Amino acid sequence: MAVTDEAITKIKDMLISGELSAGDRLPPEKELSEKLGLSRSSLREAVKALEIIKVLDVRRGDGTYVTSLEPKLLTEAMTFIVDLHQDESILEIFEVRRILEPAAAAIAAGRITTEEIAGLRATMENIDDSTSVEQLVDHDLVFHQLITSAANNAYLSSVLDGLSSGTVRARIWRGLTQEKAVDRTLSEHGAIIEALERGDAELAKALLTVHISGVEHWLRQAL
Repeated sequence: MAVTDEAITKIKDMLISGELSAGDRLPPEKELSEKLGLSRSSLREAVKALEIIKVLDVRRGDGTYVTSLEPKLLTEAMTFIVDLHQDESILEIFEVRRILEPAAAAIAAGRITTEEIAGLRATMENIDDSTSVEQLVDHDLVFHQLITSAANNAYLSSVLDGLSSGTVRARIWRGLTQEKAVDRTLSEHGAIIEALERGDAELAKALLTVHISGVEHWLRQAL
């Protein structure tokens, strides 16, 4: 089990055992990391992950609190990330995406309009180093949906929309654990837009393949 996953599991155990309850404030970082036998950096990443899925509430200058969710919902929320590393079926979803999305991009290259290109560029506005992981994932989902939509094939769009929603957990976790996620995403998305704008179907297809394969490769190492 990865160190960050271990930290998440240990916090989950504290909640299930009743050692921590909804509304409780977590012990200071140094104290909690020593108690759990974890590095402070691993604990920090775990807290960040649990804040995103609304299990913890980090109040700047005040402390970190367990949210007021019901215990059952807290436990379900915990599995959002922990189960990612126990569910290899998500790899199969990425395999299908790697086949279909590049094909959609190739079709889109011959059909995309000026307005749709502008829409793709608009998704990249206000995305910078201060962007949260949640916002980056939202941007990524919209970006991919716009490309699929530009292919103008309702059946293909329907299939890919379902597959993309199924890989959100992996995108969030990758954003949490890899450095320069914003720079990498903007660079890859920018290159894809340029290929689509030039109507270069083969390049758009190749760039989408590399883009999706990057997440898939990372996920195979993580599982």
